[in-house]
Amino acid sequence: MIYQRTLKSPIHAVGVGLHSGEKVELTLSPAPADTGIVFRRADLPERPSFRVGPDLVNDTRLSSTLVKDGVRVATIEHLMSAFAGLGIDNVLVDVTASEMPIMDGSAAPFLYLIQQAGVVDQKAKKRFVRVKKSVEAVEGDKWVRLHPHEGYKVKLTIEFKHPAFQKSAQTVELDFAQTSYIKEVARARTFGFMHEVEYMRTNNLGQGGSMENAIVLDEYKVLNQEGLRFEDEFVRHKVLDAIGDLYILGHPLIASFEGFKSGHAMNNKLLRVLLADPDAWEYASFDSPEDAPSSFHRYLPNQI
Repeated sequence: MIYQRTLKSPIHAVGVGLHSGEKVELTLSPAPADTGIVFRRADLPERPSFRVGPDLVNDTRLSSTLVKDGVRVATIEHLMSAFAGLGIDNVLVDVTASEMPIMDGSAAPFLYLIQQAGVVDQKAKKRFVRVKKSVEAVEGDKWVRLHPHEGYKVKLTIEFKHPAFQKSAQTVELDFAQTSYIKEVARARTFGFMHEVEYMRTNNLGQGGSMENAIVLDEYKVLNQEGLRFEDEFVRHKVLDAIGDLYILGHPLIASFEGFKSGHAMNNKLLRVLLADPDAWEYASFDSPEDAPSSFHRYLPNQI
């Protein structure tokens, strides 16, 4: 059987919000089976909490932000991506500010935290969402699609007219039956342009950004002294984001995802389109490992 997963013990970290610039304390704690991924604002008197779901993503300006009854938890996509990569189903996420810590701009520090806490299987079946027919969301020249596929594949194309991008592949296709999320995706960092700084500051965004937690580009090149972690790190980070955004569904997808110039808003719109069509999806669980697509064998008991 492929079981649900949670953490073995709580784990704590401190960081800064990418857009708010606020110091934030983060605690990840185990949660019972069928709890889901629950965010809680530990800094507020009532400690309001909410379980992730596409309908709670109500701000997608440069990140995915949960908003409920005026309470916000911003920039959740990198942590959600790490949860997806390690198959975490049930966890309580306590934060002491309105935004997740950005860490180094990738999902790797969150993977490290989860692995330090330990991962345990729970005596409850993991529930997948299997896509039964293709769905899409389109906005101008941007589009995202989900197709039926017995596994999990992601193909993304970005398009930037910039010298640094011309030297880098702008399309990547990863089949997680053969690809390691930890090795091939998790370390890819977020990126931004110097010319965007004024806009972000005007809109109270990017207050905590630096070359310690993002790839920064001027008109011609990457400014970070250490350069890129992957030749195609830009598009790999978009894959990281997409995996995190799609995991806001609350369950792993059995599907193929494709996107062209996609972002947080389009990814969320796609989930809403999927859920709005009952004929397009179904829940699936597996009693035997042999029944599960090979993309999900990393979710077998005691494996990461």
